[in-house]
Amino acid sequence: MLEIELCKVKMRNPSMLASGIMGTTASSLNWAIRSGAGAVVTKSFGLEPNEGYPNPTTIEVTGGILNAIGLSNPGVDEFSKELEKVDKSVPIIASIVGASAEEFSQIAGRIEPLVDLIELNVSCPHAQEGLGASIGQDPLFTSEIVKSVKKTVNCPVIVKLTPNVTDIVEIAVSSQMAGCDALTLINSLGPGMRIDIDTANPILYNKSGGLSGPAIKPIALRCIYDVYEAVKVPIIGVGGITDYRDAVEAIFAGAKCVQIGTAIMYKGMDVFKDISSGLEKFMFKKEYESIDEMVGKAHS
Repeated sequence: MLEIELCKVKMRNPSMLASGIMGTTASSLNWAIRSGAGAVVTKSFGLEPNEGYPNPTTIEVTGGILNAIGLSNPGVDEFSKELEKVDKSVPIIASIVGASAEEFSQIAGRIEPLVDLIELNVSCPHAQEGLGASIGQDPLFTSEIVKSVKKTVNCPVIVKLTPNVTDIVEIAVSSQMAGCDALTLINSLGPGMRIDIDTANPILYNKSGGLSGPAIKPIALRCIYDVYEAVKVPIIGVGGITDYRDAVEAIFAGAKCVQIGTAIMYKGMDVFKDISSGLEKFMFKKEYESIDEMVGKAHS
């Protein structure tokens, strides 16, 4: 009942570990797999090691989390060693980041043998200069990256889009025209800020960071809904999904499957099993025999 096929890759259920959460090592990825995730996405990594920003990098706010980690990662060489140790019983998705189409393609070519799909992070709102949302806000630059990576690898390529644009549909359509196989909607919103009233200083080292968690779910749903009507490639929904009801909303809006991130900080790794169990009971009650029957239901 819960099994799906994403870009011809089978998943045991429609839940994924989102990039950036518990995806820095093989042990953390394997933990998510043991906890019931239908697929896992690594933390974004680049060609070379990147220290990111000093602490504090995260702060809780009403309805979610602000984070400005700065895409810290050990680089493709070290991360490849971790990928070799990941349990291959579910699909492994590598989230990669670069400053140019050439960088994205170099990374993709090197890690393709170790993963099932590749997610292009062109949308981080707190990345250091030359990375992140500034790429994903430019449809031509995004298209160039997608075309370059698609020429380099044979595995499915996903593009993770930012909501911090005037028209996310335009970026989605340009990504599809460039040849992407799926889209992930959405990356964190913002950037936003918290200020310490005792010191009058911004709390995060980077001053501002991306907002994730339940507060951004309405934005994510609207983005999924709008993009679903404009593209034919599958959509992976992410943003504020904490229980099966949220997952159902995202699927009805047009998502084929969903990614879970901030909810792990609230509920722990059991959130994957809880969402799958709740989703299965909902489907039985509503007489849905497959997830595909539910995708885009809000449009009918």
